[in-house]
Amino acid sequence: MHRAARIEDRFHAYREKRARKRGYAVTVVPYPGYGSTEWVRVLSRVLLTRNPRPGSRAARKMQKRSESVRGWRSFTAVPINDVTVTITINGVDTVVKADRGGVVDVQIPMKLSPGMHTVQIQAEGSDVTESTIHVISPKATVGLVSDVDDTVMVTALPRPFLAAWNSFVLDEHARVPTPGMAVFLSRVADIQEDMPVVYLSTGAWNVAPTLRRFLGRNLYPQGTLLLTDWGPTHDRMFRSGRAHKETQLRRLASELPKIKWILVGDDGQHDESIYAEFEKEFPGNVKAVAIRQLSNGEAVLAGGRKKAEEHIQAGDAPWVYAPDGAGLAAQLTEFKVL
Repeated sequence: MHRAARIEDRFHAYREKRARKRGYAVTVVPYPGYGSTEWVRVLSRVLLTRNPRPGSRAARKMQKRSESVRGWRSFTAVPINDVTVTITINGVDTVVKADRGGVVDVQIPMKLSPGMHTVQIQAEGSDVTESTIHVISPKATVGLVSDVDDTVMVTALPRPFLAAWNSFVLDEHARVPTPGMAVFLSRVADIQEDMPVVYLSTGAWNVAPTLRRFLGRNLYPQGTLLLTDWGPTHDRMFRSGRAHKETQLRRLASELPKIKWILVGDDGQHDESIYAEFEKEFPGNVKAVAIRQLSNGEAVLAGGRKKAEEHIQAGDAPWVYAPDGAGLAAQLTEFKVL
């Protein structure tokens, strides 16, 4: 294991020991999952959290904080490494282990009918938590994958200091949705009934609850979050955000081979090249690519902007570019995608 990973594990063990002494409770944080009629993918995270007495001053203080959440608070949770987790679906228990960051990401064979289903998740000593699973119909042929940062939420990632401010300091209610993107993604999600919707981001699992509230508050279509865990891995000092996106896209193509994805991102990071490579590898699994253009200043700080012509030859799927959701919707309408 990489030295940095060993140091991180010792640090987490120290924090976990202190949190348990202070009476923190084991808590499962559920995330929406997805699946087919033959299997489901269950996502959650196991943490140690403060559990004050209902009605107490501490409970009121926590409630007040939850109504005005600063970004840094999302990163103060204490994950539990390698904890045993029991997942119950239709009365059938499956026992799994969370990873080093307390994250559960597991595919379970299970025959279920299309639609929304509820699963129960319980870790060692925790209360039972319910999570939702979207079982995709075998008749589904179109899906949506959207980036988050600077695609649905203005985070200014090409500007590192402002990005840090937005991620760690800014009140979550002050985060700004990208103009027109909620309406655009909703139109895409309405192409087909019960379309699978996935939000693919290099953001940490710590911000998943904040992100879900942001998406709901700004009327984005509901979907599965596929985030990552910051910090070192077994063989790397830092995790690769690009590798995370590439891995998840390949997994979606493998798990749902009949789905053609509409891929939505921006031209300020690596979305264009990631989507182009995915289209080359899985040309039959891409229906269209929609890229939100950053401002000129953002593009310069991000290292330039690619041209649509450089990517449109990767396959038959149309590539469209616009600075907002309205422009992307208009162009996809011309291509008869919407």
